[in-house]
Amino acid sequence: MKNKLNLITAIFCGALALYSCDSADKGNAEQNTVATEETAEPTGVTAPEFNADSAYRFVAKQVAFGPRVPNTPEHKATGDWIIAKLKELGADVQVQEFKMRAFDGTMLDLRNIIASYNPEAKTRIMLAAHWDTRPFADKDSHNTNKPIDGANDGGSGVAVLLEIARTINAAEQNPEVGVDLFFFDGEDYGQPDNSNLPYQDDTWCLGSQYWSRNMHKPNYKAKYGILLDMVGAQNARFAREGVSMQYARNVVNKVWKAGSQLGYSDYFQYVNAPSITDDHLYINTWAKIPMIDIVEYNMSSTDGDYFGDYHHRHSDSMAIISPKTLKAVGQTVLHVVYNE
Repeated sequence: MKNKLNLITAIFCGALALYSCDSADKGNAEQNTVATEETAEPTGVTAPEFNADSAYRFVAKQVAFGPRVPNTPEHKATGDWIIAKLKELGADVQVQEFKMRAFDGTMLDLRNIIASYNPEAKTRIMLAAHWDTRPFADKDSHNTNKPIDGANDGGSGVAVLLEIARTINAAEQNPEVGVDLFFFDGEDYGQPDNSNLPYQDDTWCLGSQYWSRNMHKPNYKAKYGILLDMVGAQNARFAREGVSMQYARNVVNKVWKAGSQLGYSDYFQYVNAPSITDDHLYINTWAKIPMIDIVEYNMSSTDGDYFGDYHHRHSDSMAIISPKTLKAVGQTVLHVVYNE
C-alpha cells in the first residue's frame, strides 16, 4: 500500500478510507459510485465573466519565478508578487509570517496571504489554494531530488484565485457577501511515501494547520469554504471528495449543481471519491468551517495514481495547463459566490 493511515487522520475522518495529498488509494467500489446529475438551466445572479486567458497568464507568471519551495529566493519573490498583485487589485491584504518544522527537520519560513473583499460583511465565503510547490519530484523516475515547476499543483489554484480577485475588483456589481482569498503556504512539503524516516503525522498542509490555530482575525467565521488544488490540467475531472462530502455535503451539491448548469458537467463529475489529506481537512476539523476541495481525480487510473501522471513529477509544467479547465473552475466558483 502506497499510503499510511495515521491515527489522527482516522479520528478526523472516522471510517472513511483516506489517501494523502501525495498519492491515492483506489478505495472501494462504493466510493466510486455515480450519482444523479443536475442539468437544469442556471438561475439567479449572472456572475461576471471569468477570463481564462488572464488566469493562464497568472499560472505562467508563477512558473516563471521557478519552483516556489520554502526558504528559496523564488519562493520569497513569488510571495511578494502575490501580495503586491492583490493590493493592486483592491484587496485588503494581511500576511501571516511564521515558522514550522518540516518532516526532515528543516525549519521553514512560511507566509499565509489573506486577501479580503467587502471586509465589513458579516457573511463571508472562504476561497483557498496553496502557493508553494513540492521540493522534490518523488514520483518521477529521474531527478527525483530536484523541485518541480508546480504549474498545476499550486500554480493553477493560485491563478484562479487571482483572476477571481481581478474580476471582483473590475466588476460593476460585487458579491453581496464578503469574500476572503487564502493563499496557504507549506502545503506540499509533506513526508514522501518512500522516506527512510519513521512515519509522522501532520507533515502536509502546514499553512492551513497554522492558520486554523492562529486565525488572522480572532474567532473568524465563514459560511463555508472552497479549496482549489490541481484545477488547471487539460481534461481534468473533479469528483466529490470524501472529506468534503462528510463535512460540507451541501456545499459540494451547490458547487456541482452550478458547474453542471453552467455547462461544465464534463469537469464536475457526479462520482464519489475517497477522502484526501489536503488543506480543507484542517479547516473542517480544527477551524470548524465547512470546506470542500475541488481537486483533480483521475477516474480512469489503473495504477492508483489518481492525481494524474504529472503529479509530483517534472511534467507538471505549463505544457499540461488548459485555459478551458481554468475557465470551468473559475466561472463555477464565481457563480456560486455571486449567488450567495
